[in-house]
Amino acid sequence: MVTPHRLDERAPVFVISVAAELSGMHPQTLRQYDRMGLVSPQRTAGRGRRYSSRDIATLREVQRLSQEEGINLAGIKRILELQEEVRALAAQLDDVREALESLNPAQRRVFTAGRDGEISALRRGERPRRPAGGALVLWRPNRRP
Repeated sequence: MVTPHRLDERAPVFVISVAAELSGMHPQTLRQYDRMGLVSPQRTAGRGRRYSSRDIATLREVQRLSQEEGINLAGIKRILELQEEVRALAAQLDDVREALESLNPAQRRVFTAGRDGEISALRRGERPRRPAGGALVLWRPNRRP
C-alpha cells in the first residue's frame, strides 16, 4: 500500500525559475523582493535560492496587494510583518489555552493588574480590592451615549 506524501509548505523545493513561473513574476523581481526582505527563501550550499510553497503564496499576496490594492512595497512589507506577528500570537494563545485546559479547575487562577502594574492572583469569584477613593471604570464596547 502506497501512502500519499504531503508536501511541507515550508520545505524549500522550488528553484527561482520555477518559483517565478508559479508566482507569475520575473526571476529578477524575486531577487529584488529577497533583497528587500519581502520573501526570504532558504539558500543551498552554493547560495542558490530555494522557495517553499509558503514563499510562493507570499509572492502571490505581494503581487495582489501591489496590483489590486495599490499598496507600495514598504507598506506590503509592514503588512506581511504584522500578519506574521498575528500568526505567532495566535499560536502562543493556543498554547496558553491548551495549558489551561490541561489544569483541573482547582488549579486555575484569575489574575488582576493594578494601576501600578502589580499583578495579583484571585480565587474564582473573588473581586480585586480597590484602594480607598479609587475610581471604578466600566468599559462597554460598541455602545454610544
